[in-house]
Amino acid sequence: MNFFERQRQVRRLSTRLVLLFVLAVVGIVVVVNLAAVFAFNVGTSNPPQLAGLVVMVTLATVAAIGLAALVRTLTLRGGGGKVARELGGVPVPADTTDPELRRLRNVVEEMALASGVPVPEVYVLPEETAINAFAAGWSPSDAAVAVTRGALQRLNRDELQGVIAHEFSHVVNGDMRLNIRLMGLLFGILFLTVVGRGLARAGALGGGRSRNSNNGGALPFMLVGLALLVAGYIGVLAGRLIQASVSRQREYLADASAVQFTRQTSGIAGALKKIGGLSDGSELRTPKRDEVGHMLFGAAGRASWLATHPPLAKRIQALEPSFDPNELRQLAQRWAAAPPSGRQEDIALGLAPSGPGGAPARRDSARPGAPALPVEGTRVRVAPAEMLGRVAAPTETAYTHAAAILDRIPEHLLDRARNRDSAAPLVLGLLLAAEPDVRQHQHEAIAREHGPALADAALREAGELAGLHPMLRLPLAELAFPALRARPDAELESLMAAVFTLIHADGAINVSEYCLSRLLLAEIQESLKPDSRWRTDRRTLTDTRSAAAYLLAILAQVGHGDRAAAERAFQAGVATLLPGTSLPYAPPENGVLALETAWPVLDGLRPGDKERLVAAVVAVISHDGMMTVPEIELLRTICGLLHCPLPPMAGDGIG
Repeated sequence: MNFFERQRQVRRLSTRLVLLFVLAVVGIVVVVNLAAVFAFNVGTSNPPQLAGLVVMVTLATVAAIGLAALVRTLTLRGGGGKVARELGGVPVPADTTDPELRRLRNVVEEMALASGVPVPEVYVLPEETAINAFAAGWSPSDAAVAVTRGALQRLNRDELQGVIAHEFSHVVNGDMRLNIRLMGLLFGILFLTVVGRGLARAGALGGGRSRNSNNGGALPFMLVGLALLVAGYIGVLAGRLIQASVSRQREYLADASAVQFTRQTSGIAGALKKIGGLSDGSELRTPKRDEVGHMLFGAAGRASWLATHPPLAKRIQALEPSFDPNELRQLAQRWAAAPPSGRQEDIALGLAPSGPGGAPARRDSARPGAPALPVEGTRVRVAPAEMLGRVAAPTETAYTHAAAILDRIPEHLLDRARNRDSAAPLVLGLLLAAEPDVRQHQHEAIAREHGPALADAALREAGELAGLHPMLRLPLAELAFPALRARPDAELESLMAAVFTLIHADGAINVSEYCLSRLLLAEIQESLKPDSRWRTDRRTLTDTRSAAAYLLAILAQVGHGDRAAAERAFQAGVATLLPGTSLPYAPPENGVLALETAWPVLDGLRPGDKERLVAAVVAVISHDGMMTVPEIELLRTICGLLHCPLPPMAGDGIG
């Protein structure tokens, strides 16, 4: 199942979620209406009174559920970090030197670079001794990945890598958005239990006070309260059914994606075995565990027929067909006396220093044999169909290449990217044009609109970055993203304005610089104001024909020396995008700036149409069957803008 088919599956799951929610609400409304009719002694002898009561109770119940779901969803607008903090999560600093936390951040950073998405916020749940993890957020730009203290302590690096790879599958495939929506809907259903408990208690207290006056007026409210409690527990049952319906199959898919990513089953299978063999398992202590159960790596509570996750033994057997479930009992006996230590296992594997409390190596994951970065002028042969299969489907080669990228970024640049005070000037320095005249114009524009201090700092960073390999610029910008998000909203707004200033400085910015600027601008915007609309992919290719034509024409113009070759590349893209359709080759006069209004339109395409657009972009850029290093990075940036993350490519082929 490729990325675009997975997107269609998420759409179908969203439709199923709505239908199940509606059925749950209908069932709750019926129960509450029956209770109200009985409590207020309204019979069929008075149809108008009965109809009025039913309408009133129905409207009140639906309004209460809908309002509660809406309010809960709005409280989650803060993105994945909001969910992690609600569960007691503590952010992991980007520049941490703690060995366990540094290992976690290294794994997350490499996974993000290998997946082609921004580095998410990283959290640890320090009060949770079980092994578990989750990813949450509306999009990759506001995502957070959280792991429990038990996962940090018990899992070795390969196992932690498998768990994080599982969570990144949810990040890149759009599962997080569905998960966070489900949290809001479940809260609406469960809200009635709170109201019912209050009414029942008030009715009981009122009945006690009124016994001496023979006043039975509190009895109906107590009965309605009890009915709401019953309805609420029906909602709990419905919520568990919805969670199980939405979650179980996706866990198998995420496990399989993690294996594809890491190219080994021992990591994620080892983590699952430790969950089954340790007394804490994956069970969380937080009272919110049921609300987030569907988004966790392992089941939050005890196994049941309404479990949100497949049985542990079946998940392991899907990864290791020869696995015997009796092995879990043997592991439990062995670990009862001496629980496993992830750090000691890493030392034995040579993945961590043996000194007590010693800091790990700069990047403890770099693997021998990592591919070298291609030199300037390298051309990579590429097949468009194969390229499409790589969207949101990172492989072990991509992961190895990401580790190599991290190894090749100078230490002082990594330090500045991870520091919240220096990240903004560094990113602006990355975005400054290479041509001296354009760069000077950009510097003057930033100084005029945002102050000379920021302009001078960005110019200094640009000088330091002058020799950085083209394939390291986008990863360095993504590594700086967590530090940028740590800044106050007002400073992020100012940074967005500065990036916008660079884009519009004088119109001389080239396509690669423009796309990188626009990608960072979009990521900052999404992290500040996550798009929580239920559906964002409603447009068709017919709706977006002119915007798509602009994009293909600009790519053809910058990638080919003469107009005839550019027109042939453009028509190849059109033939892929709209077979049988003829569109004139007419690059816009204002160049890349014509795309300013095109991105929201193109990003709103339905999954199948977006797949064809990406295929058309690949067809234009690789019209001669080859791609240069700048074209590779340009393609990755465009795919990022279209929310179709493309992993990095190694120098000897596709990564």
